Amino acid sequence: MSDADADRRHSRALEPELIQDPTLKAEAEAANGLRQYDLAVQAVLAAIERHPFRLRVSLILSLHRAALQGISAYAGNWRPGDVEIQHSKHQPPGAHLVPELVEDMCEYVNENWEKADVSPVHLAAYVMWRLNWIHPFADGNGRTSRILSFFVLFTRLGAILPGTPTLPDLIIDHRKMYEEALDAADEAWRENRLDVSKMESLIEGLLAKQLARVYELAAGRSV
Repeated sequence: MSDADADRRHSRALEPELIQDPTLKAEAEAANGLRQYDLAVQAVLAAIERHPFRLRVSLILSLHRAALQGISAYAGNWRPGDVEIQHSKHQPPGAHLVPELVEDMCEYVNENWEKADVSPVHLAAYVMWRLNWIHPFADGNGRTSRILSFFVLFTRLGAILPGTPTLPDLIIDHRKMYEEALDAADEAWRENRLDVSKMESLIEGLLAKQLARVYELAAGRSV
């Protein structure tokens, strides 16, 4: 493990490892990542066609199940107990509060979906932070929050924008900025304020990078 990996925040929960071999686990996570992304794309396309829009808990559980299938005994289920996040000041709420908090998160998105003064980026930033804050799963919270943000952003925009790496991958490439944005939103919430502006700025910048890649390819400037 590198020094960077040792300092990386991750959840610790009491959960048996279904795959012990690190190489096999990495292969399973990569395959599941593709499966989760494909599921999110299909969900975006279906949601664009369906009116009115509703962010549902069932979708969040499905996205988590796709990411943790064969890796976690709790794939697609809420964590059964408390969890801590290493290298973070945030202590997630108790497991008994998780279902209601996730419902509240969905309601925030649904109530603000049609408001002209609430941007797609704001909603995407909100779910990215809020799902991490709730930390509803024993494992896979980051993966699920990033793909949920992808889903919310592009569904609200009404199209999946081109370009690679995609937003979830770009966030991983900018992990330090991502974690700083989570910390800033956590701090605001401790002060009874909702402020995900730092996460909004990160998403805006990374989305610009994604689209710039398309321009580079079109101009023949990519190697």
